[in-house]
Amino acid sequence: MIFLLACAAILVGALIGTVGVGGILLIPALSAFAGLSTHQAMGTALFSFIFTGILGTWLYQRHGSIDWKITLPVCAGGLVAGYWGSVANAYAPAALLNLLLSAIIIFSGIYALIPSQKHRTRTSASLPVLFGIGAAVGFGSGLTGVGGPVLSVPLMVILGFQPLTAIATSQVIQITAACSGSLGNISHGFISFQTALWVTLLELVGVCIGVRLAHTVPSSLLKKMVSIVCIIIGSFICIKTMRDI
Repeated sequence: MIFLLACAAILVGALIGTVGVGGILLIPALSAFAGLSTHQAMGTALFSFIFTGILGTWLYQRHGSIDWKITLPVCAGGLVAGYWGSVANAYAPAALLNLLLSAIIIFSGIYALIPSQKHRTRTSASLPVLFGIGAAVGFGSGLTGVGGPVLSVPLMVILGFQPLTAIATSQVIQITAACSGSLGNISHGFISFQTALWVTLLELVGVCIGVRLAHTVPSSLLKKMVSIVCIIIGSFICIKTMRDI
């Protein structure tokens, strides 16, 4: 079980480094291979995304891909709302959280199959819009334990931002949303720090690998691979939860 969780952690980090979507897969892995409850798995995963976000931000900043005029208001929204998402998490039934998680995973998989709309070239938006994007992402991250990219990338692309801008921004909001959400999770004892320590280290290794792969493997192929995995896992969680209700 430990070996399978280690492989999952490296895979998650690699996916975060390449296509952004990947952190959602860590939650079911923590539940299945580490024996954590739904709340603990979500809290532990969200805590680990603080550090993958820091590394991802540094790597994207090295390439000059982060537009801070867009990123800072989005991060402010995520910082404010992430804590309240984690508070809602503490009082939500595990079955409801699993259904929400499966819906997000399936949506992310379907999103990855949709071709990019290259004609959309939005490069800015009003502060309330950017803050609202961050608030939605932060609350969703705190509520379900998923990282910022799986929520912010689809939302920003749908609103017309360039995919590269969306992915770069998501790396930074991952830090603020995860920090804010983890405060609530710590107060409720939902983080397994012993598991988080070594899982996070393996995720960081995966992020470095993912950045290398991003420059050698076509992103279209990677997105298709991610979408298939997301749809399968999301459907499995949804069916299992419905049967257990």
